[in-house]
Amino acid sequence: MNKRNLNKMIFAGTAFAGGIVLFNSIRKKSGKKVWVYEDNDMRNSVTVDQEESVNADVDDAEKGLSQLDSAFRSEWQANGFPQTHRELKEHGTGR
Repeated sequence: MNKRNLNKMIFAGTAFAGGIVLFNSIRKKSGKKVWVYEDNDMRNSVTVDQEESVNADVDDAEKGLSQLDSAFRSEWQANGFPQTHRELKEHGTGR
């Protein structure tokens, strides 16, 4: 290994070490602040479980359901889950 390559390696190692020291000092100064979005999951909302479904005036099956129940109902319909006790017995999953 000649002297020129050795000098390049020493310079690169020193620059790398300096970068690590600089990065650590900046990280310590900034503190450990983490941006977190507000939880907007509707299952954690109190009002969603108390307010009537938005489709209650259009769909008779939605009357009396909360917004949360309406969302679950829509999911069950989309996935083909039985909706009534009769359908449960027909599919063999009822008791």
